Amino acid sequence: MARRMLVAGNWKMHGVGSDLGEITAISMAAETENGVDVAICVPFTLIERAVAAAPGFAIGAQDVHPAANGAHTGDISAAMLAEVGAKLVIVGHSERRQAHHEGNAETAAKADAALAGGLDVVVCCGETLEVREAGEAVETVCDQIIASLPGSVDPSRMALAYEPIWAIGTGKVARPSDVAEMHAAIRARIAKEHGPEIAAQMRILYGGSVKGENAAELFAMEDVDGALVGGASLTADQFVPIINAAKN
Repeated sequence: MARRMLVAGNWKMHGVGSDLGEITAISMAAETENGVDVAICVPFTLIERAVAAAPGFAIGAQDVHPAANGAHTGDISAAMLAEVGAKLVIVGHSERRQAHHEGNAETAAKADAALAGGLDVVVCCGETLEVREAGEAVETVCDQIIASLPGSVDPSRMALAYEPIWAIGTGKVARPSDVAEMHAAIRARIAKEHGPEIAAQMRILYGGSVKGENAAELFAMEDVDGALVGGASLTADQFVPIINAAKN
């Protein structure tokens, strides 16, 4: 089954109003790449303005609270995100897991809340360098992703993102053989737990210093269905070549 490529940007804690011109430039390029789904997840403060600046693709958020409302100072619910125009949300990113001590159960709860609130989700997973060097990367990541999935696994409303933690923002990229092995293992584990049909439809993105220079090689792999892009998604000059590579 052919899976439509998805290239999603994660602006992290970057972006103010003066950066919206980049969103518009990316949107104009994305409109011409009809075979690729494009999204950018921006800070909460930019979502509504980014939606207005980007008619060509989806704008998302970088986190969501698992509760619908309540005494959660500083948090954002799925309904709040949907109200300002967000279409998707990232959950379980390694920077949330590490800096905010979020575990698999909380990630799954956030995914459930997002789906219930009408948002699509990108569920992230990835191993540390220590786990990789110990030869435990595949088992660790597969266990992590299964434990982080929402109660209802719908590949039309979610994607997975494999991001080796040691490659995020470091300029290092996992070897092609390692990426291929991990993506195939994740798909096989999804098939085992949720059935081959769901596994065949599930998009599995790669993230970790993805750039225009290495995107084509990554996207040529059978089980790589796009990318979750960090720093290179901040400007059209760097992000558009990745979108173009996904089309090709």
